[in-house]
Amino acid sequence: MTSALACDPATVPVPEAPEVEFGRSTEGFPVARVADTGFAMLPARDGRHYLATGWQVARPIAEWRRSDFRGHSGELADEAAFRAKVLEQAEHQREERALGRRDVHSRVQTPWGVSQGATVYIDGVVSHSTAGHGGFKLSAERNRKVHSLLRADGGWYEEDCAWAIVAITFPGLFTGFERRCAERSIKDSWPDAWEAIFGVVLGPGESHEKDRQAFHEAHSGDWIVVSAIASGHRQGFVECVAAPGGQRGAGTEERRFLVSADEYAVGRFGFVIDPSRHAIYSGPSSFIGWQSGTSS
Repeated sequence: MTSALACDPATVPVPEAPEVEFGRSTEGFPVARVADTGFAMLPARDGRHYLATGWQVARPIAEWRRSDFRGHSGELADEAAFRAKVLEQAEHQREERALGRRDVHSRVQTPWGVSQGATVYIDGVVSHSTAGHGGFKLSAERNRKVHSLLRADGGWYEEDCAWAIVAITFPGLFTGFERRCAERSIKDSWPDAWEAIFGVVLGPGESHEKDRQAFHEAHSGDWIVVSAIASGHRQGFVECVAAPGGQRGAGTEERRFLVSADEYAVGRFGFVIDPSRHAIYSGPSSFIGWQSGTSS
């Protein structure tokens, strides 16, 4: 159900398991095998690395190649972080097997289409997969156990974020890795509910959504970039379209600014224009919608 390989394992001590095999690929990058899953620490730009996975690579790991791996499951600081991530996944797989989940045939109609298969966690807690998406279906009895602040009418919880609601409601049905990812997801997406349910106050950096709200409250009167493009008329500059508070819509004023390419970095929630350094720009535009003097 979860694709949260990017959850941070740095503070999670995981004992090495006998079914974990580490080594080097034929091209020299770190690789590992856990049961049928292969992992690789692949190079990216600017000296960075990321985690990639492969499925049922039959050859010895010394013969693995970059083409055996797909996807991008988060950045890796170094080889120690790679080993920690692999060991965490080994522990996750062991716990998952011990939970005894059952895969069953299903043609149930879900909010995302007809189910192509389901996994029964326990009676009344079933995960469905469809051609394009998926999620959990809770029985009426199970759904009543979900806190009212997070409960979905009908008992459907999609797999991207809302699955975490099921995990924190029925923690015994999930692995430690899944529970940690679920906690992170709830804090990031529903911070008010987390604070109310657990009687805590999330500080800066503990919730993406709470940090986003704080950012926009602090900059509600500032010009925040909503579109940007490398200027084709002023070399070394980024042409930016900005709106008050970063809010677009009918009747909202938008202005153009030029920002040095060396300075322009979006950040987590947007780039804030500094009127004392970023002058309003009214020259030729690289935006198609502004080339006639009107915004898109």
